Amino acid sequence: MPSAEGMTLVTAKLVMGLGCERDTAPEEVIALAEQALAHAGASGRDVALVASLDARAEEPAIHAVARHFSVPPRFFDAATLEAQSPRLKNPSKVVFAHTGCHGVAEGAALSGAGSDAVLLVPKIRSARATVAIAGPADFARGTLR
Repeated sequence: MPSAEGMTLVTAKLVMGLGCERDTAPEEVIALAEQALAHAGASGRDVALVASLDARAEEPAIHAVARHFSVPPRFFDAATLEAQSPRLKNPSKVVFAHTGCHGVAEGAALSGAGSDAVLLVPKIRSARATVAIAGPADFARGTLR
């Protein structure tokens, strides 16, 4: 959209990585997702997609978050998430033992956002869920073109 000075504000799109225990209440994951967006200084309009481990492809809470933000869900296999391991801020041996990757939320966010993305919000937790947000490194500064 053109501004008064003839510049265009580019809205950065973020990827929200999600992890949760089976049968986690959707309200818990949605609340954590909103908290993560607040940490990023972002809103639901900035979310391009939600991403998670393919083992959670049928998890109602993941789909509820995608519907909440009106974006598609995307699921990655453990090997794809594990490829992000060098970029994770909070790798976990416990998570690896259960899933085959060292981080679900962070790995999914980075996998969905691409090789140039950075973790804008490293993994945050609730009782039964994790959320991380990845996007362009300059997101916090805003981008004018």
